[in-house]
Amino acid sequence: MAKRDYYEVLGVHRNAAETEIKKAYRKLALQYHPDKNPGNKAAEDKFREATEAYEVLMDSQKRATYDQFGHAGLEGAGGFGGQGFPGGFSGGFGDIFGDIFGEMFGGGGRQQRGGRPRPQAGDDLRYDLEISFNEAVFGTEKKLRVGRVETCLKCEGTGCKAGTSAGVCPTCQGAGQVRFQQGFFTISKTCGQCGGDGQFIKDPCTECRGRKRVRKERTLSAKIPAGVETGTRMKLTGEGELGSHGGPPGDLYLFLSVQEHPFFNREGDDIHCEVPISFAQAALGAEIEVPTLTGKAAVRIPEGTQTSRVFTLKGKGVANVRGYGIGDQKVHVLVETPTNLSSRQKELLEEFAQLSGEDVHPMSKGFLDKVKGLFV
Repeated sequence: MAKRDYYEVLGVHRNAAETEIKKAYRKLALQYHPDKNPGNKAAEDKFREATEAYEVLMDSQKRATYDQFGHAGLEGAGGFGGQGFPGGFSGGFGDIFGDIFGEMFGGGGRQQRGGRPRPQAGDDLRYDLEISFNEAVFGTEKKLRVGRVETCLKCEGTGCKAGTSAGVCPTCQGAGQVRFQQGFFTISKTCGQCGGDGQFIKDPCTECRGRKRVRKERTLSAKIPAGVETGTRMKLTGEGELGSHGGPPGDLYLFLSVQEHPFFNREGDDIHCEVPISFAQAALGAEIEVPTLTGKAAVRIPEGTQTSRVFTLKGKGVANVRGYGIGDQKVHVLVETPTNLSSRQKELLEEFAQLSGEDVHPMSKGFLDKVKGLFV
């Protein structure tokens, strides 16, 4: 019977990446594994077929040969050649099952050859930090109290009580792994007693109780650059949890949130503020002082200024956190309507209203012209 195309067997395209091939094989292997289908010859055949396809397509040299010459190119060249599984599941094929079935049978995929655990990077940590508006604008330095697991200082990371040492694990005999029969496979898994270290601690340290690590709080200094804003994420490399078996530590990520300011409102690198002016200042013009991030600045209000007009103070905004210049300050003026008028003030305003024509109310004139057009 002619063999099916390996790509067809796994249900992947011919240009599929290794991750796609592995995912496809994992699904088929779990479905047709003989231990899940005892006595089912059809399932066993599908399992063998999928495994053969996986072994070839995950080997770059075999895959290139197969892509060029098909099944014939693999005859006698280290492929399966229709002979079933290689004896003893050694070499690369053993690695296949260590990776694919590691999570099924106790984490074998995390072991190096020889049974010792592979170095594992430590977990990343998150720290939510709230800072003031001014701290975000000008930058600051913050002291952080962060808890993480660290090497036990009392036993110097050995896990052993002072004056004692670890012995060979009696369960795995120092191999770090134990083997057992699973159907017609011999499966290796991490030793549950020593956790893969191959050592047994008879007299554990009284501080860490043999775990070699303890959780402690430490103080870190974090420099917050000028120009950050809510949502900014900062990474402190190597300040996360410690790695295991010689692996590197994780990182600490700061997520910043910025308090609101009672006067300024920030939009990107620009800041906005609202400044009230009187009716007389708006009509006659004036020079006013407005607060800025670094002090006060003069703003010239021309006569006839309308409410909500925006004046720009160049370079009075926030420094860009990536160094791309400095934003501006936008001053929005609000013309105040006078209240609690005296009798004399009312008389003067009434006289002003009588003397005023459309020429002194440009906005009203424009509005009336538009309204008239609606009813023509």
